[in-house]
Amino acid sequence: MTATQYYVPEFDQEMATTRRVLARVPEDKLDWKPHPKSMSLGQLASHVAQLPDWASNIFRADEFDFRPPDAPPFKGADCKSNKELLDLFDKSVATAREAIAGAREDALDSAWTLRAGPHTIFSAPRWSVWRGFGMNHMVHHRAQLAVYLRLLDVPVPGIYGPSADEM
Repeated sequence: MTATQYYVPEFDQEMATTRRVLARVPEDKLDWKPHPKSMSLGQLASHVAQLPDWASNIFRADEFDFRPPDAPPFKGADCKSNKELLDLFDKSVATAREAIAGAREDALDSAWTLRAGPHTIFSAPRWSVWRGFGMNHMVHHRAQLAVYLRLLDVPVPGIYGPSADEM
């Protein structure tokens, strides 16, 4: 089995869990923030819904530029309803899964770079970027989202086992 074939089952498991968390996002609280420096619930949920699609770029391109000199800067999604969140997420997951499944094994050691205009944020082997910037990044923000739900007294679904709401 190739390394990329190992990625797909883990990705599928994490995305099923992430979808359960996104499905609990209350539409009437999208502007809520736990702290003034925090993203709003809507911003965070939109980011989580869009993150799987970043895998497409990791596996299909050699870099991503948040502020390309010849184009407008990257603007994240801004979902206004739970349906928009889940539709964006489902589309992102499908695109990412296709990119992961079609990734070339011989490209995993090649460099992938994240830029903000002329500034290089980081450059690392594609396999490392997938683990850290792809999967771990998604899991990190999903955990933040679960904390937001807890603070809003929304039942949190189990993530790596049952939650206190499912006991």
